[in-house]
Amino acid sequence: MKRATVAIAFSMTTGLASAGDPVVGDWKTEVGTTATISRCGQVYCIRMKTGNHAGKQIGSFSRTDEGYHGEITEPDSRKTFTGSLSVSGDIMKMSGCTMKVVCLTQTWQRL
Repeated sequence: MKRATVAIAFSMTTGLASAGDPVVGDWKTEVGTTATISRCGQVYCIRMKTGNHAGKQIGSFSRTDEGYHGEITEPDSRKTFTGSLSVSGDIMKMSGCTMKVVCLTQTWQRL
C-alpha cells in the first residue's frame, strides 16, 4: 500500500512540475516553421524542428520572478535579440532588441 501511495504522489508532483512550465512544447513561428522549447540544464532552449534550420538551437532563456528573459537568434540574419517572453494560454509573445537599436516582437502559437 505504501508503494502505491508513493508512486501516485510522485506522478502527481511530476505533473505539477510540467504544468508550471507553460513555455515547454512545440510552437508554430510567425513564418510557419515549428520550434520546440524544452529544459536544457538550468535554462530553456529553443530548437528549430522544421525549415532550413531544423535541428539548430536558436535561443535560450531562464525563468525569473519577473517572467522569462534571454536571447534568441534569428537564424537567417544571425542577429541575436535580447529580451523577454510571456505565455498566455496557447499564445507566446516574444519581444527583444539587438544592439538596443532594432527591436522586434513575435507571436507564436502552441501546436
